[in-house]
Amino acid sequence: MYRNMQQWADIRRRVLQEGVSKRQILRETGLHWTTLEKILAHSQPPGYRLKEFRQKGKLGPYVDAIRQIIAQDKLIPKKQRHTAKRIFERLRADGYSGGYTVVKDAVQEIKRTSGEVYMPLVHRPGDAQVDYFHALARLGGTLQKVAIFLMALPYSDGFFMMCVPRECTESFWEGHARAFEFFGGVPDRISYDNSKIAVRAIIGVHARKLTVGFLQLASHYLFNYHFCTVRRGNEKGVVEGTGGYARRNFLVPVPQMADYDALNAHLLECCRSDLQRRLRGQRAVKAELLKEDQAAFLKMPAGPFDACRKQATRPNSLSLVRFNDNDYSVPVRWAHHKVTAKGYWDRVEICHGADLVATHRRCWGKGQTVYEPRHYLPLLDRKPGALDHGRPLQALDLPECFALLRRRLESENGHKGTKDYITVLRLLETHTTRRVAAAIEKAMFIGAPSPDVVAMYLYPDQLTEPGTFVLAGRPQLRAIHIAPPCPAAYANLLAVEVAS
Repeated sequence: MYRNMQQWADIRRRVLQEGVSKRQILRETGLHWTTLEKILAHSQPPGYRLKEFRQKGKLGPYVDAIRQIIAQDKLIPKKQRHTAKRIFERLRADGYSGGYTVVKDAVQEIKRTSGEVYMPLVHRPGDAQVDYFHALARLGGTLQKVAIFLMALPYSDGFFMMCVPRECTESFWEGHARAFEFFGGVPDRISYDNSKIAVRAIIGVHARKLTVGFLQLASHYLFNYHFCTVRRGNEKGVVEGTGGYARRNFLVPVPQMADYDALNAHLLECCRSDLQRRLRGQRAVKAELLKEDQAAFLKMPAGPFDACRKQATRPNSLSLVRFNDNDYSVPVRWAHHKVTAKGYWDRVEICHGADLVATHRRCWGKGQTVYEPRHYLPLLDRKPGALDHGRPLQALDLPECFALLRRRLESENGHKGTKDYITVLRLLETHTTRRVAAAIEKAMFIGAPSPDVVAMYLYPDQLTEPGTFVLAGRPQLRAIHIAPPCPAAYANLLAVEVAS
């Protein structure tokens, strides 16, 4: 057998160029006659070649059945498709007598050679793609699964991401508003999947019935929209790939943050720093290409988009407003009045007309009640017995000086002391717990633990300028005449005092 390519080339040159006989070559090298013929027929070793297709033995009659099963699986969800083991079991039931390994190898080969082939797409400036992906994060010490809104620009490959508790209309709105602000404009055309947030019904290959929430967003920003064909995520493959890149590079290891605001600040910085990256095949970094995207963007609307879901309602007799299956407290003075609950992705605001009545962090559970203890303090004036048994007040975390003040007031004045303590508690409606606690400690220090003394240490801090009394709006006072002060009258008083 020939030893290397050098010997192969020498034999061909000596026989075909120099005219050395084949017999002499065979005597010198010891090669077989067929091997020499192969060397002379090919400029390089041709490798092993089958003369005829090798049959698959026992599996041969079942190969078409395997192909049919794999083709049908493409039409159903991935989690319900056949595994190689399940295909093997079906073939055994149909009479196959071979082994499992042969079936497994055949399944892998068929899947590998029958994979989808895609057309490379051109991406024009001004286009965007939107999607959500999920990841784990440890927020406030608790490991939880979070949803991440992602908008990607295929032309420049810039992207924006924002972490939210879940996929919903409010987070969808907020993600768009923040992304447009980050990119400095509104993309002319945005591609989406068929999420229920945006699509009410699919009525054709490309026809969709859209949700009111999505139409409100599109009407405000005036962008064009496109929805992918069902189960064709490749039509927005840029955002799909960007989600995987972001998860691997910015969320590994699992981020540990205080809350959603801290995590979103981290993700925003990641988006900014990534703009300095240059992708393979691109002529410039992302930040430079983004300028071309921005030139094709639509202008931002004159006013901001209020990314909240509104609901007109009335607080019940417990001073609670129900929104999205959870109850939120309002000050008791607004019970039974008409209010509007505004649900943002991170908070719930309750308004009466243009006045903001209450604000709570958004609760994403079901059937939960969120109290603000200060909302119920005015009720204690009429119901002092609720001081120890009111459920909202159980969450009122107060320093030890409050309990000490209550014991002191009640030991000295009994039931009146309880009312005096309630008067002090009501100072929390307008002052922070820390400031009221400091005022209580000062009052206790001077030995005068009364509501008036505690208030005295609080209200002077608010008086930065002396007040000016005006007669406007007080016509009944205009007829009253006050004489100017007379120093002589004071001197007369002094003379009387000396004489006495």
